[in-house]
Amino acid sequence: MKKLLFFLVFFTVAISNAQKFDFTIDHTTLIVNDLKTTGDFYQTVIGLKEIDHPTKDPGFRWFSIQGNTQLHLIYKENVVMKKHKSSHVCLSTSQLDAFIKNLVENKIPYEDWPGTKGAVTLRADGIKQIYITDPEGYWIEINDAKH
Repeated sequence: MKKLLFFLVFFTVAISNAQKFDFTIDHTTLIVNDLKTTGDFYQTVIGLKEIDHPTKDPGFRWFSIQGNTQLHLIYKENVVMKKHKSSHVCLSTSQLDAFIKNLVENKIPYEDWPGTKGAVTLRADGIKQIYITDPEGYWIEINDAKH
């Protein structure tokens, strides 16, 4: 009886702590003033694959990140977005050192969380991370977290 009660309590707690809905990240969107330059950055420097926008509207550039997750760039001529390092897109790669080499070769500056140029942050959980900005000034974290 004690074992049954234990499993019942354990199962109830496990269910109450589970994610209620099966969310995944579908896409994130950035408002940009220079669609060509910023899109080219995500394609050539970051290495994302550009995908077709369903309507072929020239004010959009869409990129595939992993699986079905996407980055959408939307052109807005007169919209100025406030940018801060705490609000960033984060991409993970098992090839962080190779990515840093790519940044250096392309003369793209990077920094650690406190802002030291050319430095890498080692988080308390052992994850290495760097930060870069795109041509619009949006912050991007690149880390080596395993998912």
